Amino acid sequence: MKANRHGEGMLGGFRRNARLLFRNLLDSVVRHGPVDTDQGRAEIMNQNFFLHIFPVSVHKNTLRFGYTLGLGVIAFVLFLILVVGGIVLMFYYVPATDQAYQRMKDLEFVVSNGNLLRNIHRWAAHGMVAAVFLHMCRVFYTGSFRPPREFNWVVGVVLFFLTLLLSFTGYLLPWDQLAFWAITVGTNIMSYFPFVGKEMRYLLLGGNEVGQEALIRFYVLHVAILPVLLLAVLGVHFWRIRKDGGLSRPEEDASPSAPVPLPAAESGAEVFPPDTRKTYGLMELVRGRTPMVDRGPEDTLMAWPHLVFRLLTLSILTLTAFMILSLLVGAPLKDIANPQFPENPAKAPWYFLALQELVSYSAFVGGVFIPFLTLVALMVIPYIDRESTGTGVWFHSPRGRRIAWLAGLSTTAVVSLLLFLQIRTGGMRGLYPDAPQWLVDVINPASLLLLYLIVFFFVTGYVTDSLREASVGLFTGFVTALTTLTIVGVYLRGPNWEFFWFWQSWPVP
Repeated sequence: MKANRHGEGMLGGFRRNARLLFRNLLDSVVRHGPVDTDQGRAEIMNQNFFLHIFPVSVHKNTLRFGYTLGLGVIAFVLFLILVVGGIVLMFYYVPATDQAYQRMKDLEFVVSNGNLLRNIHRWAAHGMVAAVFLHMCRVFYTGSFRPPREFNWVVGVVLFFLTLLLSFTGYLLPWDQLAFWAITVGTNIMSYFPFVGKEMRYLLLGGNEVGQEALIRFYVLHVAILPVLLLAVLGVHFWRIRKDGGLSRPEEDASPSAPVPLPAAESGAEVFPPDTRKTYGLMELVRGRTPMVDRGPEDTLMAWPHLVFRLLTLSILTLTAFMILSLLVGAPLKDIANPQFPENPAKAPWYFLALQELVSYSAFVGGVFIPFLTLVALMVIPYIDRESTGTGVWFHSPRGRRIAWLAGLSTTAVVSLLLFLQIRTGGMRGLYPDAPQWLVDVINPASLLLLYLIVFFFVTGYVTDSLREASVGLFTGFVTALTTLTIVGVYLRGPNWEFFWFWQSWPVP
């Protein structure tokens, strides 16, 4: 075989050209150098479409699982599972009252792996609600809403609200008895809001009852409007994390933003140490300091591979866990929706059961006043708590941890006592059947629970002289009450919303 000018045969030249072609193709797709240097690792993060949203380097505190618990990543992975699975489900689903339920049955018995697809979509929706809520709790308990992250906390509250709406609108789509009556109860709670409640319910249902108009509106909200809104707000959330300097961290991990003067020299002039803050150069023409770089600590690690591999591992574990759950536990599906035979008990989705429990005491206090006050309190938290200590520390301090334990235990006891008195006496209506409605709204378990939490907040603030630790107690009490009432609604409420212990059987109709 005749050799070419490189001393290769025809086959050798073909191999060399093939390698060169592959290398050129790879270089055109992957726009970074070798990854064995920090520059190469930085180029991976900056020039990769999927990775450029992350910073080039992160503080080591960001990588500690015990600090973040990976809840934000878990919530986002579940959202991606919902998007991908939801798109596939759209190929089989028809938003019509005469076909929706049969399509659910087809997924269960006819479509290959259809039941698994529906199961993972259902459990991922519930998991996302729980993960976003727990992520908010983590952010609060570590003080991660403080400057400059105040607005991003508000964005997070909006994300939680959109997550609830996304799950709620998807609840109706199977069109079974569970879905029909859960949405009926949930929209009835909405109508208690003054001035706009009934109009909002009518607009959402397309009428006064849950029917075809409600199904098509819930479908459009679930597959188009709410996902687009959530993606837009999520983009703002991620962007603000980058612009606000990454995740929060304890003060001892942060370097000062300005040089600290040393003791004065004999001449009386202030002497500053050498300025060792990070700098940047722009094409070697302009030199200066970025707003956040000069505040960042030096104790950082490259995002590639430390952050990326942790995110990838957690994503795989999340997907695996929900796959196993979906294989072992099927999503509930009752008989086809029938407006003539109401479910008893008719319950809202589990994440609204605490609200339904409060509404059963007082429609105004439980369905309007407490939810509105809670939303306002969540929004203003970062603009009221201006303390500078305890940021990035769970529960602010050891004393804050003890206050959280006290708030949790005492709130559980108060909720249990109020529930016991309500069951034994029948509440204000049971004691005083002719009581005016304003008296029922003032004296009931919902209003008394709210009063207890407010008193606990002010007493804790007075004793500790710390708004932050008082807020930890208040927030813990709120979370404990929400959890306790949800458990009561799920497991201890039976027909006609009567109270039943775990071991008691419901009466047979």
